[in-house]
Amino acid sequence: MKYRELGNTGLQVSEVSFGTWAIGGSWGNTNDDEALKGLDKAIGEGVNFFDTADVYGDGHAEQLLAKATKGKEDDIHIATKFCRAGDIHDLETYSEARVRAYCEASLKRLERERIDLYQIHCPPLSVLKDGRVFEVLDKLQAEGKIRHYGVSVETVEEGLFCLGVPGVKALQVILNLFRQKPLTQLLPKAQEAGVGILVRLPLASGLLTGKFKPDTTFAADDHRSFNANGEQFNVGETFAGLPFTKGVELAAQLDWIAEGRGDMARAAMRWILDQPEVTCVIPGFRNVRQVEDNLGAINVPSFSEAELMRLAAFYQNEVAQHIRGAY
Repeated sequence: MKYRELGNTGLQVSEVSFGTWAIGGSWGNTNDDEALKGLDKAIGEGVNFFDTADVYGDGHAEQLLAKATKGKEDDIHIATKFCRAGDIHDLETYSEARVRAYCEASLKRLERERIDLYQIHCPPLSVLKDGRVFEVLDKLQAEGKIRHYGVSVETVEEGLFCLGVPGVKALQVILNLFRQKPLTQLLPKAQEAGVGILVRLPLASGLLTGKFKPDTTFAADDHRSFNANGEQFNVGETFAGLPFTKGVELAAQLDWIAEGRGDMARAAMRWILDQPEVTCVIPGFRNVRQVEDNLGAINVPSFSEAELMRLAAFYQNEVAQHIRGAY
């Protein structure tokens, strides 16, 4: 395993880390035993950083992390998120009383005394500009409840604004071969500011595995079914904002990236890891096999300059026009 510093925090995290949305819920049926085995496998392979949120399975993902990391609190770092349990557009959701309650509830579920990275969970730009939530986070940091704080953002504009907030030490962004806008417009500025970058949805909800067909279906409780067109939350969180059938069609045009790299998924994550501004990629998983598959990205060859140019042109000419929602 290779490690990278999270911005300028001094915190060294595994370049392939893991998200826990899938094991908490909203990706179809989950199995706790399989999830815990996957977490143990990841830790055994050197993964020392996990991303979660208080709304993943209504806190269940945090509880699974508590079980998997018991006694390893000094070595295994956890990032969690807050605000989605309330109305994200209501400033009261970000009041000191409410944020303290969210934080204490997460600490209890995680069975920890401190959260390594506490992130606002995709808030509207208006909340960020209001600024009072950052004052609350400064207090929690001063009290030792949180080590660092950051923001999970939906758009480049939100990310750029956050770079101007002194206490923000990390941004979590959607970045993948189908979602390249942050690459040129946000990441270089984040690096200049000493802000770490966590990359979620590296495989565009599975599209970049190349395994889906136009007639592939998903369970009713899987967000790839109930949020395929942004019915429940930001459309960009599902299939990177692409209509599913268009995404399948575009993925088929990228099968060449797997040559010499094992498979498309590993190649797609390698592309992200090749970006020097990226701290870590946080794919999801449900079991040991998926953990092993994702860790395989570490050892595959990087992309050549010619390949990177080809992928950039593909995004501009074939993909960007089909992305829905603000990003």
